[in-house]
Amino acid sequence: MFEVRDNEPDYALLNDPTSKSHNCYDHPVDTVAEGNQLHGKSLKINGDDAVGENPNRYKQHGFYFNADNCIACHACEAACSEKNDNPAHIAFRSVGFIEGGTYPAYQRLNISMACNHCDNPVCLKGCPTRAYTKFAEYGAVLQDPDICFGCGYCTWVCPYNAPQLDPIEGTVSKCNMCVDRLEVGLKPACVSACLGKALDFGVIENIPEGRTQAKTEIPGFPRTDITHPNIRFQQTRTSQRDMVRVDSTSVKYHRDDSNGNFQPELDPKNSTKREWNLKKLLSSHENAHIIFTLTSQAVIGAFLLLMFGADIGVESITNSFINSFLPVIASLFVVLTIGMIKLNLHLGKPLRFYRGMNNWRLSPLSREIAGVTLFFMGFAGYGLFKSLDMFGLFNNVNVLNVNIIEVLIAASAVAAVLGAIVGLYYMIKLYLIPARPYWNHWQTASSFVATALVFGVMSIAFVVSITTATLESSLIHQAAIVALIGLVLEAVGLIAHARNLKKSKDEGVASHFEQTTRYGKSYLLRNILLAINIAALTAIILFGLTGVAGAVMGSLLIASLITSAVIGRALFYVLVIPTTMPGAFFWRNKGFEEHARETGLANMHQVGVVPDNH
Repeated sequence: MFEVRDNEPDYALLNDPTSKSHNCYDHPVDTVAEGNQLHGKSLKINGDDAVGENPNRYKQHGFYFNADNCIACHACEAACSEKNDNPAHIAFRSVGFIEGGTYPAYQRLNISMACNHCDNPVCLKGCPTRAYTKFAEYGAVLQDPDICFGCGYCTWVCPYNAPQLDPIEGTVSKCNMCVDRLEVGLKPACVSACLGKALDFGVIENIPEGRTQAKTEIPGFPRTDITHPNIRFQQTRTSQRDMVRVDSTSVKYHRDDSNGNFQPELDPKNSTKREWNLKKLLSSHENAHIIFTLTSQAVIGAFLLLMFGADIGVESITNSFINSFLPVIASLFVVLTIGMIKLNLHLGKPLRFYRGMNNWRLSPLSREIAGVTLFFMGFAGYGLFKSLDMFGLFNNVNVLNVNIIEVLIAASAVAAVLGAIVGLYYMIKLYLIPARPYWNHWQTASSFVATALVFGVMSIAFVVSITTATLESSLIHQAAIVALIGLVLEAVGLIAHARNLKKSKDEGVASHFEQTTRYGKSYLLRNILLAINIAALTAIILFGLTGVAGAVMGSLLIASLITSAVIGRALFYVLVIPTTMPGAFFWRNKGFEEHARETGLANMHQVGVVPDNH
């Protein structure tokens, strides 16, 4: 257990003689009922079997931050990092600030933030490996880096940037509420180190001595309805109407005079000039996701069209598949395998990939992994058994007058169809994250389904045309119709998405600004290609595609479709701006991180920026 000093000051000691029964979200403060079997259990801290004697051990605890007192000395950051032995680029607690007004009415508001150990921890529900647990003791949300395989999904869903993905270690870690100190009656290290008594800690809803407020929001703090965070604030000084972030995020916080709350609004910090930025766009850390989503959706779409093409009126696609079975199946299998391998190597700990389905009851990512894995196995089985059947192998193997090879083909097909539907559904679901407004729109679904339709049918048409050396008119006609439906669906989604972002009252408005300025020319190119592709497919439907000229036009169309899709999917990842805490000039500032990598500052360990390594 943690050793308590003989001269420990009173301000470092837990002191909650009373507590409320419910918090402001109407959740019980007691984490478990009296007499529950969890009572009296040891947390096994450092292998110690001792049980803490804190009388409030089974009550939800949380942080209290007095914004009036914080002077941004960063003592809380230093104490936290020292206790947890964090490297320079990782900080479980960080201090950022926003500012407003002009001299002499200038105001700066500092915000110190760590994990809020929420009532509804979305990190726990999102983690596919079950690395997170919300403990009955103190209501602490704890994470085990030894279980984590470094997918980083918890860092996507958390609105407060609490989980920290270490690109060097390849795992996530976070604030553990200093439960070892709580067990011996001490407040967390960050609270004990605070010079201005801005930070405090105790049973949630208890207002510390000498304080008068217990707000759930202050300017710059993201929305609370997603997770119901266990942190309370005091800010008695009136803020300026507009409070501006000093980091590179194009967001400010504007006070709504009707209710006094602050909402994110656009604050165009960067140039309004339309630029390409193709290098940054196509060298994103999420390139593996670009490849995986495009390839997996294409193969899923192709397989579903092959299975149900005749039922929806595109029987030429199914018939062509029968005539070119081996080339089509082999090509799709290679494409899907490349996508899955690329995604797995993207993990911080690729050899732990098998843990991805551990949390299938809660995590949409875990369900997506399960669905895509089932599809991969079913698809591979279907291709194998169907090939054996085509070559006449095992045709005479019967059990109770049942042809075993036919049963295996049918079972594999059912598994692949089920896996395709589940995998695609949760591939969409896992991106509908409230903490990432740019993704949290139905356009994500329309884009993914469109990719499945367009590249699914084009993959079949391309492989069949290559293997047969002909442009079969009915196949090309029906393939063009399916692809056109997909592109129109995507275009409608993009228009609705852009309109929604422009009038949004969240970080989505900043994403739209980046989309039309920093990546404006790339965005425009994607839209022009999309329009050209729609026109080309319409022409193919009306006039057909034959001869050498048709082959050339078809090749150009496929190149244009791929270019448009890659740029669009890259924009999908690079433009997302999370609902996270404000940073400072040199810390938690995406703009400074990019500058440090470009100039070589990132090679200095003390700067706290990891050099680019992908």
